[in-house]
Amino acid sequence: MNICSFWVSSMKIPFHGCRFSRPFFSLSSSSRNRIMTIQSSSSTASISTESKEKKKENLPWLIVGLGNPGKKYAATRHNVGFEMVDAIAEAEGISMNTVSFKALFGKGLIGDVPVILAKPQTFMNSSGESVGAIVSYYKIPLKQVLVIFDDLDLPFAKLRLLPKGGHGGHNGMKSVINHFKGNTGFPRLRIGIGRPPGKMDPVAFVLRTFTKQEREELSFTLQDGIEALRILLLEGFDKSATFVNSAKKMEQTG
Repeated sequence: MNICSFWVSSMKIPFHGCRFSRPFFSLSSSSRNRIMTIQSSSSTASISTESKEKKKENLPWLIVGLGNPGKKYAATRHNVGFEMVDAIAEAEGISMNTVSFKALFGKGLIGDVPVILAKPQTFMNSSGESVGAIVSYYKIPLKQVLVIFDDLDLPFAKLRLLPKGGHGGHNGMKSVINHFKGNTGFPRLRIGIGRPPGKMDPVAFVLRTFTKQEREELSFTLQDGIEALRILLLEGFDKSATFVNSAKKMEQTG
C-alpha cells in the first residue's frame, strides 16, 4: 500500500487519488503563533479603545461659579455665579463643605452624570488659578467645563448659554482663559445683572446688592439655570441652549 492509500484508508475516506484539499493543510507552529499574536493584538487594541472611550464618558463635568469670597461680597451682583452654584448644590443634594484646589468644592451626580461644583476662593481676578488646577488634576475636557458668571451687557435676570467665546471684559473669565492657555472653547452660562444707572461706575455697580424686587425675579432665573444644567448634562448642549435662550420669550407669550 502506498502512502496515499494508507492515509485515505486510515481516515476511512474513499480513495480518489493522492490530491488533498485545503482542510488537510497543516500550518507550521511559527505561522500559528503569528496568527495568534495578530488576533491577540487586535483584541487588545479593541479592548483598549473601548476602555478609553468608557473612561472618557466617566469623566466629570466641572460646574464653576465665579465670585468673590467673604461676607463683604455675599449677595452682590458680581457674585451671582456663586449663587447659581449654591442653588444647583441645594437642588441636587450636593454638599460643598470641602475646601480643595483653592475653592469651595463638592462632588455628586445629576441624573447619572458625575459633576464637580466649585466656587473659587481666590477672588474674582484670580479665578483661573483654582479652575485650571481642577481641570488639570481631573483631566476634564474643556467642553465639559461650564463657567457661570455675571454679565453687565445682558438685561437683568436674563440667561445666555454659549458654547465658547471671549472674556468680554470680565476679569474672572479673563483669568480662566489665561489658565487655559488662551483656549476659549468651553461653555459658559452668563447671568444678566443689567447696566449701572446714569453715570455710576461699573465697578461700584457690580459690588451692589440686589433690591427686594430684583431678588424675587432672580430666584426664577436661578431655577431656570438649574433646569438648563440638567438639560445640558442629560440631553445635550443644543437642547439646553434652546431652553435658556428662549426662556424669557416663552414666559412673555404664556
